[in-house]
Amino acid sequence: MTRVALLGGGVMGEAVLSGLLASGHAADDLVVAEKRAERAAELTVRHGVATASGPEAVRGADVVLVVVKPADVAGVLGEVAGQLAEGALVVSLCAGVSTAAVEDVLPAGTPVVRVMPNTPARIGQGMAAASAGRHASAEQVARVVELLAGTGRVVEVPEKLQDAVTAVSGSGPAYLFLVAEAMTDAAVTLGLPRDTARELVTQTLLGSATLLAENGEHPTLLREQVTSPGGTTAAALAVLEQHGLRAAFGDALTAARDRSVELGG
Repeated sequence: MTRVALLGGGVMGEAVLSGLLASGHAADDLVVAEKRAERAAELTVRHGVATASGPEAVRGADVVLVVVKPADVAGVLGEVAGQLAEGALVVSLCAGVSTAAVEDVLPAGTPVVRVMPNTPARIGQGMAAASAGRHASAEQVARVVELLAGTGRVVEVPEKLQDAVTAVSGSGPAYLFLVAEAMTDAAVTLGLPRDTARELVTQTLLGSATLLAENGEHPTLLREQVTSPGGTTAAALAVLEQHGLRAAFGDALTAARDRSVELGG
């Protein structure tokens, strides 16, 4: 069985951990490096995994998953670089951090794969994109895709597209949570109890996303099927268009992409 070390036990680190356990990895084959003692203890109690310092965690690991803040990557990797096993595969799940930046901190020739995940990985419904570094083979990228399958869907993309992926699926859940928040508040303003409004909005988003995924039709066609000429939906969509919804999303994703580039710099 593959021995996996996770550097970082925050929200995304735990999401990946949960996915690994759900897909059949034994807790005994996983170890988490988390500097906050209280958080480390919490992960052990909740998931039954061992915790250790960074250097201890990577010692003997076949795969090292780096799930820390972008600003902490160089420091964290610097602490463990000397303890990496020969041939260990390093996987960075840190927004905006290039494979070249990771490779620069590690022993020459270390295979690195960059992955952009998102938070629905916590429930096995994540969307992630993987890219190979200079020394990672196609087989090693496939290994990462298989390893993370328990967190949701994983696709392979050229690394030059990772900043765009970050803007779309990496940050994407926040956009939908904001939509859910806004729709719920608007529904309360219309007189609905908040609990009822939240249930209506949540199930509408879930059902719509499921229909979009399983139906296979273009979203334009699905939107048109809901929009009767002169009806309630048409009235609502006209207001959203007047407020520049499409342009706002275009600007928002561009801003997220640009920030990802800045973080990588």
